Amino acid sequence: MKIGYSFWGFLGNGITDTPDGGRSHRRPFIDALLARGHDIVFLQADRDLLEAGDDLGSAYTFDYGVPDIDALFLEWRWAITGRNTTVCGSEGHTCDLHRQAQLINHYTVRHQTPTVIWDKDRTLRTESVWRRTAHTRVCEAALAPTHGAHSLLFPVAEGLLAQADPAALAARPRDLELSYVGNQYDRDEPFDRFFAPAAARVEHVVAGKWTKTDRWRHVRFLGRIPYEAAAGVYGRSLATVLMLPERYSAVGQMTQRIFEAVLAGCLPLAPADIRYVDRFVPGELIVSSGRDVIERLSYLREIAGTQQHADLIATCVDRLHVFDLSKQVDTLESVLDGLVRPSATERGAA
Repeated sequence: MKIGYSFWGFLGNGITDTPDGGRSHRRPFIDALLARGHDIVFLQADRDLLEAGDDLGSAYTFDYGVPDIDALFLEWRWAITGRNTTVCGSEGHTCDLHRQAQLINHYTVRHQTPTVIWDKDRTLRTESVWRRTAHTRVCEAALAPTHGAHSLLFPVAEGLLAQADPAALAARPRDLELSYVGNQYDRDEPFDRFFAPAAARVEHVVAGKWTKTDRWRHVRFLGRIPYEAAAGVYGRSLATVLMLPERYSAVGQMTQRIFEAVLAGCLPLAPADIRYVDRFVPGELIVSSGRDVIERLSYLREIAGTQQHADLIATCVDRLHVFDLSKQVDTLESVLDGLVRPSATERGAA
């Protein structure tokens, strides 16, 4: 199947001054689709080349026109005031939203091309017409997606899980007890409840874009770091806290931060109010307050480097199988098959 794939971000390391959590899983996902025989053409700007000067070994095809495709796959973009809602060519403008509208108008509306929307940020309105159009389907990265949507989680390659060595990870020296890698967006409440109280007691860092931090003067904010440096932060840290916006935690939508941390041996402490939290982490790592975080960190310090520590890391690695790459590719292929087959039948009948 020839799939037109629209995403606004990077396949490689990209640049530092930009948010794009998709870098951890987008390229493995696409490579797996290619390995299954699909033809992929990217329909947004090649930001790897234009902004990072990386041609990715000329391994991928980008097309800013409207090539013939069998299906359209959109990593859903939404309106961001002052960025993609401004006039094309104006200072600070990004054209992701305009390009998405062009693609939808050409493929989804005019040609009724089978279209899959991956609403990775949960910004597609529940009343959106695309949730009830015959030739469109919506996927969400949640265990309990919106009614009618399909669960398509952020994937992690099974090979990475197989390569993880819990004993070696437990033995690694860690000078930080706590860290967080990620941006502030809609995370003030869990930061106040879980991270900030512990940060007053232990060595820690926070990496990412945090612009309103006056009430947390005791927290060490590093600012944005290069994408590839995140593994280094986790590799120095005993634990992190999985802080999710409420719209994620309510539906069991876990971000890629969990497997980035676990694969570096950084144990993920998870707030108890995350739906299906026990499918993401073992009970020993579920917390209900900042005091819980402090107590769990004290316990982790006691077992650091021991077999107990290695066993806990191994349990966390095992929990990551919910994100298995092959499962997520199976899901997308099933969704696409359900869309394309009826279309083919209708064309034959016509």
